[in-house]
Amino acid sequence: MMRRITGAAAAVLLLALAAPAGAATGSAATRGERAPGATPTFGRTLPPVGFVRFCGRRPEACAARPAGAVRPVLTARQWELVTRINDYVNADVTPASDEDVYGEAERWDYPLRRGDCEDYALLKQRYLEALGLPRSALLLTVVLDDKQEGHAVLTLATSEGDFILDNRRDGVRRWSDSDYTFLKRQSQADPREWMALAPDPPMRGGTVAVRAAR
Repeated sequence: MMRRITGAAAAVLLLALAAPAGAATGSAATRGERAPGATPTFGRTLPPVGFVRFCGRRPEACAARPAGAVRPVLTARQWELVTRINDYVNADVTPASDEDVYGEAERWDYPLRRGDCEDYALLKQRYLEALGLPRSALLLTVVLDDKQEGHAVLTLATSEGDFILDNRRDGVRRWSDSDYTFLKRQSQADPREWMALAPDPPMRGGTVAVRAAR
């Protein structure tokens, strides 16, 4: 599995060509979880059970980063890389349910060749952090789709507001331009904590996505 991830990561990093994305911190960033165009939050909530188990298997992936809550001011080059990473992962991973891939109802992990929506989001998060974006700006997010089914996307929290990377469509769009109902996401301050995105989000654990189709 690690050979597959490493090989895919190398291919993605080639998208950077000779110009790395660079870390967007310090004067090139704003601090804190609020910004114009940001998704409203309603305090802490329970993380998805699949995420908790993922952190148990991969604690390094869930560890807090020293930079704290940072909203980067992205350059045009960085926006291009974000879009290309989203499109690359969407094309490289074949959608499949956790039951089909792992034989489990709910499992979050980095995908090999197939994966569910949260697996796409995890891989995009990993690649974009490797390209220099602060981890606090790359937030796993749970939503309800137009069929009222659970779905996971990656939120990119920037100085210009929040944008989502979705395995069901290429391109990057503002969270407010989607037809999703936003339920919860990782906290910028601590990736192990989750924030409610609705006044009364569901508190029970369970599966995020019950269908694999994009």
